[in-house]
Amino acid sequence: MPKAVEPDDRMTQPTPTRIERVTERAAAPEAARGDTAARPRGTPLRRVRVIAANAFREAVRDRVLYNLVVFVLLLTGAAVFLGELSAAQEAKIIVDMGLSAMLLFGVFIAIFVGVGLVYKELERRTVYAIFAKPVGRGEFLTGKYLGLCLTLAVNVAVMGAGISLALAYVRGGYDPLILSIWPAVCLIFVELMIIVAVALLFSSFSSPALSALLTFAVFVIGHFSADMKLLAASTGTTSAKIFFGALYYLLPNLSHYTVITDAGHGQMPAPAAFAVALLYAFVYVGVLLSASTLIFNRRNFK
Repeated sequence: MPKAVEPDDRMTQPTPTRIERVTERAAAPEAARGDTAARPRGTPLRRVRVIAANAFREAVRDRVLYNLVVFVLLLTGAAVFLGELSAAQEAKIIVDMGLSAMLLFGVFIAIFVGVGLVYKELERRTVYAIFAKPVGRGEFLTGKYLGLCLTLAVNVAVMGAGISLALAYVRGGYDPLILSIWPAVCLIFVELMIIVAVALLFSSFSSPALSALLTFAVFVIGHFSADMKLLAASTGTTSAKIFFGALYYLLPNLSHYTVITDAGHGQMPAPAAFAVALLYAFVYVGVLLSASTLIFNRRNFK
């Protein structure tokens, strides 16, 4: 009688399924299987740069920069119309109108694009795919902020060039006022950087409509910061002094960046005041971005 063949242990063991094989490979050490997919690729600076470039491309696709064409055409037409005025006033009017339009256009872009930087990613649910990769939330916010600042830098540069060309047209050539307006242009851009940071802070925890309203309120109050300090000093009640004093120190003081009237007269800001304004802006933006990251890290997307 033939001897019964005992079943081999390997024959009795069930064949591992595909999911089990994948799970076993995932549980294996990275060094053993040579897997580098889970490792963060690139440095934080590179990741921030990629996010910033993507935010800039999104702004271009949203036709944010198309307002430059309208601005330059309107400014050129106004320069032709103002050519009939006296030579003593036409240059000042062009500078005042151009810089005011630059600030107005920039604030609208900073507010209405800035408040949607985070909300659009949440609405389209692309934020889940972004954070599934080795990208920190602080890197995400910083990249979005720098991308919008790059968009505003292009806007401000082209608008400043449009004002310079309009001045050269009405003057029939070079005018010293062309160079004297560029420090004011730089300060306007620095102010817009602060507004973008404020919009990003509100958008990290609020809806776009409320964020836009709060950011515009900060913009308006920031230009009356000196009056608020005087109001806090002249108020009789202690609670009012504390309230207005807190607003004065918490909200940005944007009065340092409005030199449109001086630029119209060919006056440039003092180097010390210019440096203080830049330092104040960088510190304030750093605080706002840190607060935005702290709030955004605590936010639950589920």
